Amino acid sequence: MTAQADPATPVSRRWSALDTAAGGLALDLGLYAAATVFAAITAATSTLPPHRAWGAVATIGYALATLAATTQLLARRRDPGTPLAGLPARWTVAGLTWAATALLPIVTQSVERAGGRTDRAQEEVIVVEHAGARLAEHGTPYLGPDAIAALPPGEQLLGYTPYQPGMALFGLPRAAVDAWWTDSRVWFAVVTALTLVALVATLRASGGPGAPRRDAAVLRAVQAATVLPVCALTLATGGDDLPVLALCLLALALAAAGRPGRAGLAVGAAGALKLFAWPVAVVLICWAATRRSATRTALGAIGLPVLALVPVLLVDRDALVENVLRFPLGHGLVTSPAQSPFPGHLIAETLPAGRAVAAALLVAAGLAIAVRLLRRPPRTAASTAIICGYGLLAAILLMPSTRFGYLLYPAALLVLAPALALTRPDDRAAFPATAPRDPAGRRTPEG
Repeated sequence: MTAQADPATPVSRRWSALDTAAGGLALDLGLYAAATVFAAITAATSTLPPHRAWGAVATIGYALATLAATTQLLARRRDPGTPLAGLPARWTVAGLTWAATALLPIVTQSVERAGGRTDRAQEEVIVVEHAGARLAEHGTPYLGPDAIAALPPGEQLLGYTPYQPGMALFGLPRAAVDAWWTDSRVWFAVVTALTLVALVATLRASGGPGAPRRDAAVLRAVQAATVLPVCALTLATGGDDLPVLALCLLALALAAAGRPGRAGLAVGAAGALKLFAWPVAVVLICWAATRRSATRTALGAIGLPVLALVPVLLVDRDALVENVLRFPLGHGLVTSPAQSPFPGHLIAETLPAGRAVAAALLVAAGLAIAVRLLRRPPRTAASTAIICGYGLLAAILLMPSTRFGYLLYPAALLVLAPALALTRPDDRAAFPATAPRDPAGRRTPEG
């Protein structure tokens, strides 16, 4: 997944060969075909009604995309230069596939939910909308421990809001108007789409001889964040992770373009929504330090989450701690339902003192990454994305309570790395006025 970021490694060369086979169409076909099977299995076997409903619609969308990719491959064999197999055509297929497998299911399920179907949204949709209503009414999206304890046992889980305060903003439309278009998933999709448009524009703004390869790598990165089944399913049924992911990807794109201040604002906005963005912010600040821009990056990366926390901290500190710290750490009144059978969960459930063992392994992994950052901080946006991708993958696998859907973070981050490696930074933004100069007075790269 890091082929063009580091072409010297065997893994990178193999990925590059796979990614570019038949002008990228071979991997397109494999992605859409595998996604069709995944969606069909989900529709037939999932125990979650929103997932089954998504699978029924997405199977058709992925099948049509598979047919389109097959047609493109056949057209390319007859005429390698045909526009039907070119990059714009591949972008069109990807966009239509996302519309059919994510946006259409969102609209369908939102309309059905507004019509009275109570099984057309996952719990996180309801949680975010309740948080928006509480924010509008009380100034904090969180219920305190006493208020949660007073709820009926079957409703206590929905009383928790294990997100950062900014996530409640997506629930404000439903607090104002009860309609299908105020479903929080609709606004998750809007913010995700706008953020990805900004990402594409940022990466494609740089020129240079590697532009065609970079543009193809950008398409692959966007596919990983949109039509990859784990992303489309998550957006259509829950959705809260996709704006966070898109903002993290945009932050890395801005870093590749040499805009550390804007990168800090983007990852800070993600961090104001969910904790998953905070490790990305830390690695980005380490990258910025190698360019003498750590302060500019940290102002947004740390400042925005802090600004989001201060008001709710002043309103009800104990409610914030209960929702954002105690519950995710397993010390709330109820247990998180995130129980995917990854190593950390299996260790916690099967070994004596398993939770302590899993926690120790997670801390050890974090310390190993911290040592790596201190000894060899990332000097490019591509290496930053790789560290973030593998670091989050390790965390997801080792956390005692986690979800399969969280794998969308490392998958998208790692697939983005080649596009970042092929992006040429804007020298005026990349090298500040304090950058060292050569004897001729020209600015030189920092590290």
